[in-house]
Amino acid sequence: MLNPYAQAIAGGNGQGDKLNQFCRPQGIYVDHQQQSIYIVDSYNHRIVKWKLGENNGQIIAGGNGQGNGIDQLNWPTDVIIDESNTCLIISDWGNRRIVRWPLENPTKDKQILIDNILCWGLMMNENGDLFVSDQENHTVKKWRKGEKGDGRIVAGGNGKGEQLNQLNQPTFIFIDREETVYVSDRENYRVMKWIKGAREGIIVAGGQGEGHCLNQLSCPMGLIVNEVGDVYVADQWNYRIMCWSSGSKQGRIVVGGNGKGEKSNELNDPVGLSFDVENNLYVVDCGNHRIQRFEVDQHFCSTRI
Repeated sequence: MLNPYAQAIAGGNGQGDKLNQFCRPQGIYVDHQQQSIYIVDSYNHRIVKWKLGENNGQIIAGGNGQGNGIDQLNWPTDVIIDESNTCLIISDWGNRRIVRWPLENPTKDKQILIDNILCWGLMMNENGDLFVSDQENHTVKKWRKGEKGDGRIVAGGNGKGEQLNQLNQPTFIFIDREETVYVSDRENYRVMKWIKGAREGIIVAGGQGEGHCLNQLSCPMGLIVNEVGDVYVADQWNYRIMCWSSGSKQGRIVVGGNGKGEKSNELNDPVGLSFDVENNLYVVDCGNHRIQRFEVDQHFCSTRI
């Protein structure tokens, strides 16, 4: 069980472009080895690395103004580190592209991996295969490592809609070891699960229309699935993080759910999600321009997270 009161571990100093500030951050990636987090500072068009325990971040991609140059970003939404731990892979949403940005020598060797795609969420498996949500075409696609071209559809692909073989504005995604695809199907107010090779998905959270009841979502965004199939989702416009146990017809509030606000037990447009190795939960609290960490409550340490 998580402590309902969070610690602001990055940002939280108001909206701005200083190194201790963010402007509408979106995605997050936790680097367990370096004890750092990578934050998509979307409205500042940059990626910021923030070492845990420090008071300022470091710009490691973008930060050169909004634009489409190879050293610029335009409303980025998500970031991951590749399987070799040498490069950032960035969803450069406003430029309709996915870019690779070296960690060691960011002044050169930047590369456009995929062009002409309105991409939102990213994830890479252990083989280096890249999975991307394509908002414009309402699909999730897969590119094998080194593959060019249009990629292969692994979820959706039957036009915009609410049927089980359709998606409507997919955002963040999660891929498990069996290459099951989980996707926040934003405008359908649900999370879908697509088993590898399936022709249609399964509703695993929401799907009862937009609302604030425990069986509903309102703008699902960040997404994590644990080893037993529990689905954690950022319920953005309900200002809460929800968990659906595998097979459950309704979710439970994990953190937030106390109305829109800036107190330590409140959220304002939560977006990105991540766990660390100790199962502490990191939430990109977009509207408060901060990253919140909800720690495991040691009084309930025997409870499954």
